[in-house]
Amino acid sequence: MQSHGQEMPQVLPGLGDIAGFYEGYILDLWGVVHNGIAPFPDTIPTLQEMKRGKRTVWLLSNAPRRAAAVADFLAGMGITPDLYDGIMTSGEATYHAMAERYLAQWGPRCLHIGPGHDLSLLEGLAVTLVEDPAEADFLLCTGVRDPADTVEPYQALLSAAAAENLPFLCANPDRIVHVGERLVLCPGTFADIYMEMDGQVTWFGKPYRQVYSQCLAAMPGQRVLAIGDGMPTDIAGATGAGIDSMLITGGIHRAELPIHDFSPEAQNRVYEFFAGFPYRPRYLAEKLSW
Repeated sequence: MQSHGQEMPQVLPGLGDIAGFYEGYILDLWGVVHNGIAPFPDTIPTLQEMKRGKRTVWLLSNAPRRAAAVADFLAGMGITPDLYDGIMTSGEATYHAMAERYLAQWGPRCLHIGPGHDLSLLEGLAVTLVEDPAEADFLLCTGVRDPADTVEPYQALLSAAAAENLPFLCANPDRIVHVGERLVLCPGTFADIYMEMDGQVTWFGKPYRQVYSQCLAAMPGQRVLAIGDGMPTDIAGATGAGIDSMLITGGIHRAELPIHDFSPEAQNRVYEFFAGFPYRPRYLAEKLSW
């Protein structure tokens, strides 16, 4: 594809076409490897092919959970540790930042926005949970309390936290995610609102360079390809880390990227979509497959 002299990403049927170019892979999870409920049909066969080819495979997720918890979740889907080399998550980065810096700097009293099961992120930390922003030292957001929630029920709490000048730890920069076919709000949406209230936000996860460092340290000297379904997170993060990327178009941008519709109207939508970003992936594929 080309538009107005600008080279557009190359559309690929699968990784097999470029497998010889890359020794290392950094894979997003939600929207690429699984849909929050089960792996996509091609996921496990593709991981098996990558391991057969002796490729280094790291999983990099904006999940607001520790890496070990994500590994257990994946194993329950049949994505076992023999299929990849390591996991890094935004939750892991958040945990270490709290343990090594922020609890000592701010204090232990945490106002948590998120589902109860995400409290496992705080295990082993000297944290006291509070419900009143006036009693809190900081706000930790890991998601919505119920998948059906909209922004509205949280507006008053965010306003009260901003009035108290609470630091906001965003344990997942994603704005939305597909759970099956349902769209669910993520912490990035709340962080954006908090910043509009002049609140202080500290972000963990993609696209920030810190979460790429551990993955890339395990791939010294390798040519690395990052694969994800989010432009502002996966593709921006890969660009900032100086590595090539592939955008999975069947993920959160599925409505905006009709890459297999070659009508002029559809192709114009593709061009307009990429014109809205100062970066772009090297490749496009509808799904993760070999």
